Amino acid sequence: MKGKIIIKLDEYLKKQNISKTKLTQGAAIQMTQLLKYCRNQVSRVDLDVLARMCNFLECDLNDIMVYEIEK
Repeated sequence: MKGKIIIKLDEYLKKQNISKTKLTQGAAIQMTQLLKYCRNQVSRVDLDVLARMCNFLECDLNDIMVYEIEK
């Protein structure tokens, strides 16, 4: 079996009513980079960026990412 990582950051931001602009400012990341995470188009995850986002959002990684097993 194999699986994939699904980034659900956009969904989380909407649920928490947090704007992308606020996250880019609070986590010190660029909007283009954030949009790639929100669209689940990241090919190489930057652990420092994830840490800053989780710190700002006061969440855990499993709040914004999930691992799904493909059948």
